[in-house]
Amino acid sequence: MTTKSPLDIFFKLSLTVTFLLASKVAFAQQDAQFTQYMFNGTFYNPAVVGKESGYRFSALHRSQWLNYTTSSGAGGAPTTQLISAQGRLDSKNVGYGLTLVNDKIGATSNLEINLQGSYHKKIKRSTLSVGGYVGMFSSALDYGELIVVNPEPNLPQAGKENQMALDFGAGVFFDRRDFYLGLSAKHLNQPTFDFGDASYENQLKDHSYFLFGYRVRPIGQLRIEPSFLIKSVGFNNFSYDVSVMATHQNRINGGLAYRGEESISLILGYSLLRDNSLKLGYAFDLVVGGLEAKSPTSHELMLRYTLVEVSREIERVIQRTPRFRF
Repeated sequence: MTTKSPLDIFFKLSLTVTFLLASKVAFAQQDAQFTQYMFNGTFYNPAVVGKESGYRFSALHRSQWLNYTTSSGAGGAPTTQLISAQGRLDSKNVGYGLTLVNDKIGATSNLEINLQGSYHKKIKRSTLSVGGYVGMFSSALDYGELIVVNPEPNLPQAGKENQMALDFGAGVFFDRRDFYLGLSAKHLNQPTFDFGDASYENQLKDHSYFLFGYRVRPIGQLRIEPSFLIKSVGFNNFSYDVSVMATHQNRINGGLAYRGEESISLILGYSLLRDNSLKLGYAFDLVVGGLEAKSPTSHELMLRYTLVEVSREIERVIQRTPRFRF
C-alpha cells in the first residue's frame, strides 16, 4: 500500500476545487484583485498580521487591462494602489497593522483604510492565528463619467457623490511550516451606499477568502510553493487564483499563476539589498478570457521592505580594583 505525500494531496485538491468552481465562476467581486496575492496576505486575512517578527512594509500599484477604452473612447480600466504596514509584540504574541487600498474603475472609486489586530498561538510545531479589522470604506461616484443607455430623469448628469461607512472583518490562519491554510471574511456588516438617493442603492457584499498553500524544498536553498486562493461574494459567486512560486536563497523568485477564466500570469521578484530586506516584485497578466470587453495585458509592481528587530545582549564584565571586586 502506497502512502500519498502532502504535495500529491495538494495538487489533487487543487484540481478538484478548480473543476467544481469552473461551472460556477462569476466576476461579481467588488474587492480589488491582485496577482501577487501570496505576498499580500494582510489584505485578505487580518490573522496574518504580525505572524513574523519585525516590521514589514509593502506598496503595490496595479494597472489592469492597460490602455482599455470604452466604446465612446474614454478610459475606465481598473487601477489599484495598496499600502500596508505591520508589526509584532513578541512578548504578547500580538500583531498589529494598517492597510490602505485605493481602487478606481470607470466612474467609481473606493478607498479602504483598515486597522488590524491578531493573536498567534504556538501549538507544537504549528501556529494558529486569529485576527480582525475595523476600518472605513469610502465609495465615490462621478456622474460626469457615466455612460447611460436609458437615463432616468432623477439621475444627475454631472457632479460627484461620496459616502463613507464603517467596515469590519475577521479571519483565522493555520501554519504548520510545510503547509498553511486560511479562512477570512471581509465587509461582514455589508455597508450600503445610496449616494443620497435610495433608488441607486449599492450594497458592499461580504467577501470570503480561502487560502491553501504547500512549501517544499527539493534541493539546497530552492523552495517551491504552490498555492490557491478561492474568493466568494455572498457565497453565491466564486472565482479562484492558482499559482506555483519558486524561490532561491530567499533572493530570487519566479512563478506562474492562473486566474479562473480570465488570465495567465508571470511573476518575478528580486532582493535589492544584501540582507534581502528590500524586495521588488513584478507580475504580468495575459488576459485569455473576455477579450471583447478588456485589453489583453495587466501589470503589477510591488515593493516590500522588512525591518528586523535587533536585540543587543550586554555581557557583564568583572571589574577588578585594589579594594573592590564586582
